[in-house]
Amino acid sequence: MKESRDYLEMSFHSINCFSDDGTLDVHELEKILDIAKRDGVIDDNEKRVLANIIGRLSDKELRGELRRRVDDLKAEYDI
Repeated sequence: MKESRDYLEMSFHSINCFSDDGTLDVHELEKILDIAKRDGVIDDNEKRVLANIIGRLSDKELRGELRRRVDDLKAEYDI
């Protein structure tokens, strides 16, 4: 089976989101997650990219809906 390269697209998309306004919102995170889910499996590379993206979020960003979604992702995918 060919290795998925979706994690590269996820990384590129996250760079565009952060460079746009310096932040990431829940809708942008969902678009990145959709890339990972496209093939039906979130593999280790995709989890690593998600963890890196989440790690870049500031305390100011991690409020409300985004905080809840990040907590759900951490629990669901063990990231």
